[in-house]
Amino acid sequence: MASFSSYLIAILGITLLVVVHETGHYLAARFFGMRVLRYSLGFGPVLLKHQPKGSPTVFQISAIPILAYVQIDGMNPAEDNDPNDPALYCNQSVWARLLVILAGPFANYLAASAIVFGLYAVKGIPELDPNGPMIINYVHEGSPAAKAGLRPGDAVVMANGVPIHRVEELVAVTKDRAGVPTEYRIQRDGKLLDPIIITPIEQGGRGVIGITGGPTIRYTKASLPQLLWLSIERPFTFTLLQVQGIAEMIKRRSLEGLSGPTQMVRMVAEQAKHGWEDYVQILFAISVALGFFNLLPIPALDGGRALFLLFEIVSRRKINAKFETTATLVGLVVLVALIIFVSIRG
Repeated sequence: MASFSSYLIAILGITLLVVVHETGHYLAARFFGMRVLRYSLGFGPVLLKHQPKGSPTVFQISAIPILAYVQIDGMNPAEDNDPNDPALYCNQSVWARLLVILAGPFANYLAASAIVFGLYAVKGIPELDPNGPMIINYVHEGSPAAKAGLRPGDAVVMANGVPIHRVEELVAVTKDRAGVPTEYRIQRDGKLLDPIIITPIEQGGRGVIGITGGPTIRYTKASLPQLLWLSIERPFTFTLLQVQGIAEMIKRRSLEGLSGPTQMVRMVAEQAKHGWEDYVQILFAISVALGFFNLLPIPALDGGRALFLLFEIVSRRKINAKFETTATLVGLVVLVALIIFVSIRG
């Protein structure tokens, strides 16, 4: 189980990604001369606030310092706004408004690209080593592997006398040995441990020892062109996986696999427990997911607002304010209900 410090680091990391998102909206709005009334870190009662001299923006930290939001003057279509005030969002050109809306998701993709660039510049480009042993990524609590003292990062070199390089090879050896004491050879920190006897248990009709693993990863030094290419390619590839995941959920008519805020924090906390590299990699995934999720054409999300603006570009007339307000409210209610459902289910 992740420690309190791991959960704290997880919350700070996710909050940072939301701050990146909102900062994208803020910078784009200021670039186009829009008036930003408030930039808040967190929600609830305001603890600290500051308004720079000559700035219309109040920067504040609230009592619940989780997530963030930016309040741009004139964004609420239900408000009565001065049509002669050029600093209002609603009085800007449709292209300026569209770019401000898209700036948040773009900032998340930019952050993801920066994470890939920095991580690969420091560690190198990860590649599968077909000749290396299988590495344990996770040991399930209470499992035979946990009771035998196996740890994440250990390498499974051999099982029942058979060399192990891939997960499939370990499964092939273990699946028919439920209840049978089996010898495993483990390498830890480069040293081969004495033989360990583990008795697999039956789960799902086959023998398992309770670990999740993967092949050995080796790192090669990356050139600048490679870093630049990968910083673009990896977020794009991960986005395609997100699209495929949504398509699968629609096909199955199931929300299985969808994570709520609590599950997200738990996942990041687990990765933080394993080390900085895993922590940074999960933040990359969440940054892409946050950018992609906000681009979905759902009212109350950036993608919904962008859809309304695209309608305005095509039809050359603004969408009905009452319809936009109602659609946004309905979208918000549905999103909140979905988040609550997914969180409770998890």
